[in-house]
Amino acid sequence: MPVQRIHLPVVDRAPPPPVTAVGAGPLIDRFLRTVRYLRISVTDRCNYRCTYCMPDEIEFRPRAELLTFEELARIAAVFAQGGVERIRLTGGEPTVRADLVDLVAMLARTPGIRELAMTTNGHILADLAAPLRAAGLTELNVSIDTVDADRFREVTRRGDLARVIAGIDAARAAGLGVKLNAVALRGVNDDEIAALCAFAWDRGLVMRFIEHMPMSSGALYAPERELGAAAIREAVTARFGALVPSTAGAAPRGPARYWHLAADPRREVGIISAMTEHFCDACNRVRLSATGDLHACLGHDDAISLRDVLRAGGSDDHIRGAIAASLGAKRAGHEFLSSGAGGPTKHMVAIGG
Repeated sequence: MPVQRIHLPVVDRAPPPPVTAVGAGPLIDRFLRTVRYLRISVTDRCNYRCTYCMPDEIEFRPRAELLTFEELARIAAVFAQGGVERIRLTGGEPTVRADLVDLVAMLARTPGIRELAMTTNGHILADLAAPLRAAGLTELNVSIDTVDADRFREVTRRGDLARVIAGIDAARAAGLGVKLNAVALRGVNDDEIAALCAFAWDRGLVMRFIEHMPMSSGALYAPERELGAAAIREAVTARFGALVPSTAGAAPRGPARYWHLAADPRREVGIISAMTEHFCDACNRVRLSATGDLHACLGHDDAISLRDVLRAGGSDDHIRGAIAASLGAKRAGHEFLSSGAGGPTKHMVAIGG
């Protein structure tokens, strides 16, 4: 894939909303979807340069603009008071944020938070898995787009497959719940769908495939690379036999839909099908960027700055009012098109996968 050179945009942020009489009930958007899941990007930096996610040259936001751990913990507590039960840490690559284990410990103590998860590329996970688990992390999603070492380095432009596998095994040994993620790309790793499933299942893990989305105004998106959910299921079925929908935990906790082998329910595969089988009507999550921008939808650039509310001396009621304003403007869904149009200007590396 040719190198794309683009710059991280500065989000047009709405001014902090006025304090309003916001009750202590659940956080509900204007389409009556209840928010239970907060995804927090802790950094826009990454130690990989994956071809489908990040340009070769990129400008990062100044560190002073990032939310401090104390600010992140305070925002998380307000969300938890509104009924959020699940937090996921993302990036960029969250493990490159210094003292991440301290942040995990702070968030794990938040009343009401039942699950504290993280998505990582796994590059330095072997050293961090046990400390993260001891601090209160409960789940990990580890990105692994191929099980071919040469191809892995080509896709990530600096990754080391052996290190990632060591990190996966360390996370399992530490007692973390682990799922594996792969961005599915035709002509890149479509010939490894079965191999990735076998790799995960041999370790007792769930393999999940993610359809590529036209973030960055479609700059890194190639329509001919699209590999849809139906094609992914066909590849699994061709190698392992029939799939049936999984019914365990039918209430959505995230965007993935799950299937398992009819012959062996322990062998499960998840698909995040933003392009071909939309799931917006069941959306239960919002995203907070490392600089404090609250995005109610991944597919749009709308944002309200909670950092500005905090640093202007805002109270928890101010924060709650800003969250309510964001949910009041939440869209029905994204507008991604298979041509690559319809996506936001924001980049996946800055908001988290």
